[in-house]
Amino acid sequence: MGLEMTDRIALFIDGANLHTTVKNLGFEVDFRRLLSEFGKHGQIVRAYFYTVVRDDDEFSSLRPLVDWLDYNGYAVRRKAAKQHDDGDGRRRMKRSIGIELAVDAMEIAHRIDQAFLFSGDGDLRAVVEAVRRMGVRVTVVSSIRTKPPMIADELRRHADAFVELESLRPSIERPAHPIAPE
Repeated sequence: MGLEMTDRIALFIDGANLHTTVKNLGFEVDFRRLLSEFGKHGQIVRAYFYTVVRDDDEFSSLRPLVDWLDYNGYAVRRKAAKQHDDGDGRRRMKRSIGIELAVDAMEIAHRIDQAFLFSGDGDLRAVVEAVRRMGVRVTVVSSIRTKPPMIADELRRHADAFVELESLRPSIERPAHPIAPE
């Protein structure tokens, strides 16, 4: 990945985007292995995980993951989903974490050399540009192998590097749970 062992690294993980991407690629992420993989290339200063929750998500399937991440080295950022009218009288859920990610990236930029953004959301392009202007190398981790590609072209073009998520599969995939014998 072109990193020096002395690099100070931050991970910015758009939880919903990563979940959709790996689901389309046919695997699950082992978040302990993910930290271990990126820790081989430098010091992880912070690993952020962003998720949007609804009021009724108190006991959702996401809860155990978020709790595990909280206790195992991730800075979890939860944001309440907001409902809005789409202009045609339909209620829609707004699930964007862009502002929270941008604030965290700008606050930590002076303490890191390399940022890894696990998202393909084109709305994050401005964050990538701003952090790069501060001297931080930005690598976007997403996929062009999904149908359709999960990464926006403008995000990929503005990053210093792009890593195909599928190429990380051997080192970050969650092992299959063994099936108990009958």
